Amino acid sequence: MDLGESLTIDPDGGPPFEQVRSGIIELIRRGDLLVGQRIPTVRRLAADLDLAPNTVAKSYRELESAGVIETRGRHGSFIKAGQDTARDRAQQATVDHVAALRQLGIDDDAIVALVRQVVNG
Repeated sequence: MDLGESLTIDPDGGPPFEQVRSGIIELIRRGDLLVGQRIPTVRRLAADLDLAPNTVAKSYRELESAGVIETRGRHGSFIKAGQDTARDRAQQATVDHVAALRQLGIDDDAIVALVRQVVNG
């Protein structure tokens, strides 16, 4: 998911940092962002949204303070919490599993085919 394309900033919609913060929470609520999923760097999202980096940084700080995202130093920022614990664990397991398969060199179409094969028994 391209977070920069999924978020829109309305010049008349209140403080931009709040629009970014609430937009990310809404994307998590809808299931568009999953627990464990990496989100863009502050600079990248700021450039994508044509905002000042400090604006996005403030949004990320507030999200981290609320336990919604976590920053892992140079590894980036990740979605930390969603709506419910079982779903959060399932999302994290899915993100981890796909990452492991990609590290093995498996392409996304093959990953989807493998999951379908398992689900369909």
